[in-house]
Amino acid sequence: MITLHHLEQSRSFRILWALEELNLSYQIQFYRRLATLAAPPELKRVHPLGKAPVLTDGEESIAESAVILEYLQEQYDAQQQFKPQDHANKQQYRYWMHYAEGSLMPLLVMQLVMSNVPQHVPFLIKPVAKKITAGVKAGFIQPRLKDHVQFLESYLATHDYFAGTFSFADIQMSFPLQALVSRTQGKYPHIQAFIQRIAERPAFARAKSKEQAL
Repeated sequence: MITLHHLEQSRSFRILWALEELNLSYQIQFYRRLATLAAPPELKRVHPLGKAPVLTDGEESIAESAVILEYLQEQYDAQQQFKPQDHANKQQYRYWMHYAEGSLMPLLVMQLVMSNVPQHVPFLIKPVAKKITAGVKAGFIQPRLKDHVQFLESYLATHDYFAGTFSFADIQMSFPLQALVSRTQGKYPHIQAFIQRIAERPAFARAKSKEQAL
């Protein structure tokens, strides 16, 4: 039996969605975050780092979103629906599967951390912390993030999906792009259109419904 170890407000939704796309039988082990927003210690029983998502399939225990998606595609996508087979799109598929967490997410996480730092320092040094973090965001994070957003907006202006037709690369890219859309308030119509397009997939809707019921 496949089990998805699903942490609330995390990257785990990607895997829930992929399981629905594949129409697989599975169960969900749901974990709520602590008051500190950290993952609960119970997750360390599944994986030493205590992170999510983790997928267990028989004796297999698999972590990292892209690795889980690749495993599910290789093991259960008999019709090869969710990975392109031609060389050009296969290269795009590989690129975007790694780009999501390797290039884009680090900037988004860094921006979030810098925004939260002033809230977690003693009152007397808050002004200094705010000045430092604002400088890091303005001088380092935001210029680089702007380059990435323009790159993505330009790509999606001429592509409905990231690797030809819909694939698991789109699921992998969905998490950072949803974060971007929530922060940019409709400034990038092609990114917004992509988010709308994937949200209209029946499997996405089923996954959302299951997540909301947890």
